[in-house]
Amino acid sequence: MYIVKKHIARLIAKLSTPLHTGRGWGWVFLLLLLSSCARMGSPDGGWYDDTPPRVIHSSPNDMGTNVKTKRVVINFNEFIKIEDAQNKVIVSPPQLEMPEIKATGKRIVVDLLDSLKENTTYTIDFSDAITDNNEGNPMGNYTFSFSTGTQIDTFQVSGYVLNAENLEPVKGMMVGLYDDSTCVDSTFHKTPMIRVSRTNGSGRFTIKGVAMGNYRIFALKDADGDFVYGQKSEDIAFTHDIVTPSSMPDIRQDTVWMDSLRISSINRVPYTHFLPDDVTLLSFQVPQTDRYLIKTERKDPEKIGLFFSYGSDTLPRLRGLNFDADNAFFIEASEKLDTIYYWLRDTALVNQDTLRIEATYMATDTTGLLTEKIDTIEALPKMPYAKRLKEKEKAFEKWQKEQEKRKKRGERYDSIMPKKYLNVKLSTSGQLSPLSNVYLEMPVPLDSCLEDSIHLYSMIDSVWYNAPHLFEQVSPLTYIIKAEWRPGIEYSLEIDSAAFRSIYGEVSKPIKQGIKIRTEDDFSTLMVNITSMPDSGDIIVQMLDGDKFVREVKVEDGTAEFYYVAPKKYYLRAYIDWNKNGKWDTGDYDADRQPEPVYYYHEEIECKAKWDVTRTWNLTERPRYRQKPSAITKQKPDQEKKLRDRNAQRAAEKGVPYIPKE
Repeated sequence: MYIVKKHIARLIAKLSTPLHTGRGWGWVFLLLLLSSCARMGSPDGGWYDDTPPRVIHSSPNDMGTNVKTKRVVINFNEFIKIEDAQNKVIVSPPQLEMPEIKATGKRIVVDLLDSLKENTTYTIDFSDAITDNNEGNPMGNYTFSFSTGTQIDTFQVSGYVLNAENLEPVKGMMVGLYDDSTCVDSTFHKTPMIRVSRTNGSGRFTIKGVAMGNYRIFALKDADGDFVYGQKSEDIAFTHDIVTPSSMPDIRQDTVWMDSLRISSINRVPYTHFLPDDVTLLSFQVPQTDRYLIKTERKDPEKIGLFFSYGSDTLPRLRGLNFDADNAFFIEASEKLDTIYYWLRDTALVNQDTLRIEATYMATDTTGLLTEKIDTIEALPKMPYAKRLKEKEKAFEKWQKEQEKRKKRGERYDSIMPKKYLNVKLSTSGQLSPLSNVYLEMPVPLDSCLEDSIHLYSMIDSVWYNAPHLFEQVSPLTYIIKAEWRPGIEYSLEIDSAAFRSIYGEVSKPIKQGIKIRTEDDFSTLMVNITSMPDSGDIIVQMLDGDKFVREVKVEDGTAEFYYVAPKKYYLRAYIDWNKNGKWDTGDYDADRQPEPVYYYHEEIECKAKWDVTRTWNLTERPRYRQKPSAITKQKPDQEKKLRDRNAQRAAEKGVPYIPKE
C-alpha cells in the first residue's frame, strides 16, 4: 500500500502545473478518478443496485414477424448470466437438435440448429434463468417471441401435472400440444409435439405462443429427447378433453410492501387472462410387463435369490451342475413369482462356496413374446465357508474363556456350549388393538410345526379359560394367530418347547407372552361420509399417518367407518376401484385406460381418545391440484427469486425515508 501511495504522490507532483499548459487537466482527472474509485462498493453507505436487468435491443426484434434467421441476439443494459439453461430454457416448437444458448457480457445469443418452419411462432421461454451478474437480481419470467410468418400467436395454455397415484406435483415434465384435427392414437408415438413447456416445482406449466384452434394435450417424461412416447419406462399423461385457447381482459391485485410486515400499497393492474389455466394431467407409468432376470445373489450361504423384472405363472427350473439339485431347495416365492429365494436344505451345500446352476425360466424376447431362456449361475456366498468357520471358532473361544472366569470365581458355569435355538419373533410386546392379530416370524423355513403346542388363554373373572383361535401360514416364513380379541381382556399366549423345527434341525424355545387388549376408551372412531359417489366401482378410503399408509376400508352406503383408531392426527386418501380388485391400478395409453382416480382430503383430522369424529367429503369439490395438504406434499414449490431490496435496511441505517420501487 505504501508503494502505491508513493507512485500516486509522484504523479500528482508531475501533473501539478498551471492549467493553461494542458497538463493540469490530467491532475484534475486523476483526482476525480481516485474519488470515484474510493466510492466503489458503497463503503460510505450509498444505495445498492437492486434494479433487475433490462432488454435494450434484440435481433430480430421481440415479437418480430417474417424472421428468417436462426440466430437470436438479446442485448441488456448490464452484465447478465443464465442459470441452468439446459433445464430452464424451453424453445417451442421443440427442437430435435438442442439449440446453443450462450450468455456473454451484456448479451445472450441463441442459435437454433433445426430448420425453421414456415408461418410459425417461435418462443424462447427463459423462465427465471436470467439474473444480473453482480447482485443476482432476477429479471423475472422472460419470454422472447418471433414469427416466420406475418403474425404472432399469443395464446397460452396452463395447468398442472400431478402423479396419478399420490397427487404429488411432478417437476421437470414435458407438456405439449397436438392439433386435434391431425391427432390420432399413434401420433403420440410417432410425431413430436408442436408446442411444449416444462413443469416447475409446483407441477405448473404454461405453453406459450399458441395459435387459435383445438388441441389435444399430453405430458411426457422424455427419456431420449425425441418429444414422442417411445419407451414404456417413460412417465406419461393424456386426456381426451379438447383444449381451445382463449383470452379475456381481467384485473389482478399487486401488493407493494414497505418491508416484510408493512404494505405500501395495493394496485389494481389490468392484464390479459389466458384460458384454460387449470388443465390437470395425471402422470403414470404403464406396467412393465417385459420379463427378464435382473440379478442373482447369495448374501447368506443358506439361500440363493433370483430377481425378475416381472412376474410369471411358472417357477424357474434349476439343475445343479456341480451338485444334485433334486429336493435340494425349499422355495420362498413372492405372490407374482418375481422374487424367488431357494433355501438350501442340506448343510453340506450351505458350506459349499460355489454352486453352479443351470436355470431355465420364461423371459421376453425381442418380439415381446415369452420364451424359455437358459442361464448358467454361479452362486457364491458373501462370506466364504473358511471365514465363517473361523468366526464360529472365535465365538466358541470367547464363550469358553467366559466359563473359565466363572469357574475361577466360584460361579455357576457350563461345560457344554448351549445349542442354538430357533429365534421366533412375535409382532406384539404385550398390548394389542381389538382389530389386530399376533404374527410369528421365522428366521428360516420350517420342517415341522406342532399346532397342538400353541395355546391361548383369556382371563375372565380372575379365572383362565381356553380361548378359541386359528393358526395359519400367511407366507413361507410368516404365521398368524387369529382370535376374537375382546377389549379390556387379558390373554396369555403359550407355545410349548420344540413347537417349531427348522429345516436345519433347530427347534424353538418355550414362549409365554401376556397380551392386554386395550379398552374402547383408548380409541377414537372416525366416520367419513362421501357425498360424491361414482357411477361404477368401489370407493376405498385410506387412513394415512403423514403420507404413510395405516389402513383402509371400503365405502358402504356412502360411509367409510374406521373403528378403534389410535389417538393421533391423520390424513385421508381415496381411490375409485373401477375393476373392484381391491388395489389401485395404473393406466395404459395403448389400451386407452386412465389410472384409477385418487383424491385427498384437504386437511388433517385429529382423532382423540373417547371421541367420535365425523367428516363429510365431496371428492370432487376441490380441483385435484389443490387437494393434497402441503404438510405431506414432498415436492415443494420452487423458491421464487425476488429482488433483495437491501436499500430498505440501508435507509434505516441512514435514518432517511425509504421509497420502494414499484
